[in-house]
Amino acid sequence: MPDSELASESEDQRVEDQPEDVQETPRDEAPESPQAEVGDGNATVETDGAATEEAERPAPRRQRAAAGARASRGRRATTASTSDADGVLEGDENVPPPRLREIYRNEIIPSMMQEFGYSNPMEVPRVNKIVLNIGLGEALTNGRAMENATRDLSVIAGQKPVINRARKSIAGFKVREGNPIGTSVTLRGARMFHFLDRFINTSLPRIRDFRGLPRRGFDGRGNFSMGISEQIIFPEIDYNQIDRLRGLQVTITTSAKNDPEAVRLLELYGMPFVRET
Repeated sequence: MPDSELASESEDQRVEDQPEDVQETPRDEAPESPQAEVGDGNATVETDGAATEEAERPAPRRQRAAAGARASRGRRATTASTSDADGVLEGDENVPPPRLREIYRNEIIPSMMQEFGYSNPMEVPRVNKIVLNIGLGEALTNGRAMENATRDLSVIAGQKPVINRARKSIAGFKVREGNPIGTSVTLRGARMFHFLDRFINTSLPRIRDFRGLPRRGFDGRGNFSMGISEQIIFPEIDYNQIDRLRGLQVTITTSAKNDPEAVRLLELYGMPFVRET
């Protein structure tokens, strides 16, 4: 008998000898994935099914803030920007609004628009800042002079001043670069209006033999400067707490284009200038 016939008969015999419940698995079909038992066997978790459900589950959507919350945040930001623009002191809720600022808006702007023929309220000059300065040549020999002058200026202005130092060395004045030679403070916003109100209505009338401010203090560009010989004209200074009398310089910077506009602006604020003869 040929070998090929013997081989086919042996294969048929092996297939017949196998039990009926055992069947060959086709190569094309993959076996089912096993199940993993968790715990005592009461709960059965299919690992592949859980992974598929996790993958198919959509990502959680990002929740947007409510319209009321967004509006409140917007209102808070608008309020903060408005308070900064008006110069309101943050944290000083008990401080009243500046009186001179209301006078400027309600009285000075209409009056100057009619007098100078401005077509836009923004053309009306305004006070930009006020600078207080104390020069201390004695600080080179007196170590406590700078401390006392800085304390007096902070009490007058209600704001901490800065110390000015020499920019270059000058042998004739015995000054070296970096030596403290003065102190100054710049006021803007609400503090500026409060100081200007106190200065015009309280401090200037306390000057000895006061007969008005000279008009020669203008620089031709709308800025006014004047000198104060004694710091005790300010009611905030206690005469018993000072070490000596010191003078200071007050500079009022405006947006006026010329001196007549600046003079009229300060006159409407109440500044007592000497009358022209």
